[in-house]
Amino acid sequence: MNLEEYDQEALSDGKHKATQKSTWVSVAVNTLLSAFQILAGGLSGSQGLIADGIHSLSDLVADFVVLIAVGHSKKEADDLHHYGHQRYETVASMILGALLLAVGIGMIWAAVNKLQYPQTIPVVQSIALYVAISALVIKELLFRYMLAVAMRVKSSLLVANAWHARSDAASSLVVAIGISGNLLGYTLLDPIAAIIVGGMVTKMGWSFFMNALHDLTDRAASEEQVNEIVKEIHSIPGILGTHDVKSRKTGDMILLDIHLEIDGNKSVREGHEIAVEARRRVIAKFPVLNLMTHIDPV
Repeated sequence: MNLEEYDQEALSDGKHKATQKSTWVSVAVNTLLSAFQILAGGLSGSQGLIADGIHSLSDLVADFVVLIAVGHSKKEADDLHHYGHQRYETVASMILGALLLAVGIGMIWAAVNKLQYPQTIPVVQSIALYVAISALVIKELLFRYMLAVAMRVKSSLLVANAWHARSDAASSLVVAIGISGNLLGYTLLDPIAAIIVGGMVTKMGWSFFMNALHDLTDRAASEEQVNEIVKEIHSIPGILGTHDVKSRKTGDMILLDIHLEIDGNKSVREGHEIAVEARRRVIAKFPVLNLMTHIDPV
């Protein structure tokens, strides 16, 4: 991690703008893709392409969830939210996960019902394959763009939304394979492709949902992050050691409690000034929203 000081307010503003821009790009792409896929799927008789189009349509809802969450998470602390509104992003990630779960299970259910009556599965038209391949390329490019932005601004919510786009690219690949099989005479491959896509979407939704749930129930920051922060605190003159370090996530930020071991012969004022310096350094150099210190004389 780069330990150079940074302006958290400027960083937050840049993160907000970058997230909004990339999400609106995703909205535009998914609007066009979903309409084109569902229309082409209906005309060509491909259940897999229709399922992929519905998946793209669900991305629109996900994108708007992201936009709403980012707008709320940027709000300053108030009387009801003393630590700000960062957890709106975590809640949004949970909603994204639940949305993916619902979409995935729905896909599987519809495809399984189709397999029970194989005589009703039509032979798709070749246009479905061209649309599926085009969607695959577009979604992969969208994923790479969104992930690059997410890594640059360090947003877990945007990372989740980027991987949502990657799940779309993977689903389009499976659908393209299923359509190819259908065109070669293996008609069952189209609904089988829809089932595989549904399973991929369900798995990713479960992952996002559980990660957000852990963060909302005060999951600790990573051991690597905490160790770097403690190392920085130990470098501050007057601090002889630390113990009882506790952390919890709030959005992409960290709340940290720590006991500082300070020479017991120092005055209360001196101990206080050392603790203030520790808090200043940590908040300036790490994604820490607040550092609560307790001084132990040694």
